Amino acid sequence: MPERNPDEIPTDDPRPTELRRAPSLVLVNTGPGKGKTSAAIGVVVRAVARGWPVAVVQFLKSGTWRTGEEKVCRDLGVDWWAEGEGFTWDSDDLTVDQAVAASAWQNAAALIAKGDHQLVVLDEVTYPLNWGWIDLDEAVEAISTRPEHVSVILTGRDAPARVIEISDTVSEVADVKHAYRAGIRAKKGIDF
Repeated sequence: MPERNPDEIPTDDPRPTELRRAPSLVLVNTGPGKGKTSAAIGVVVRAVARGWPVAVVQFLKSGTWRTGEEKVCRDLGVDWWAEGEGFTWDSDDLTVDQAVAASAWQNAAALIAKGDHQLVVLDEVTYPLNWGWIDLDEAVEAISTRPEHVSVILTGRDAPARVIEISDTVSEVADVKHAYRAGIRAKKGIDF
């Protein structure tokens, strides 16, 4: 391990002097890299450990997929809806995919508004938002006017600017290197 110059080691506290508590937060995990959903699931585990009721709505992953994160989260008591039709490039009729995404949004908006869950994850929601399958104004309104105690996490590439504006924390996952480009298939236990 290379030695560090002591002058480069941070010794000043970088936090703002006035910190306050918020009743809830909106987080966005976006960018071209892998790990956006995985990061959201990490927060789900934290929330469950704190006794929070949690819901996950997936907008692209199909209910026929059996992912590791879904299995463990269901075992932990997370309410889970995999309401997508799968990859758009596999679709025989994108109008069906669009209708399914719109229905998933109605479910998600109702979950947020009802306030029974302290955390609601909208997994891969940026795609149908960007494609116009979900009305962006409606989504921004639902998230902005959510019950005070409901936190929301949105995942997916290319988060719309208006979603970023209403968010408290936005993390961009970079794509430095990906096994797919080397011809390696998704690995059970690592990728799903």
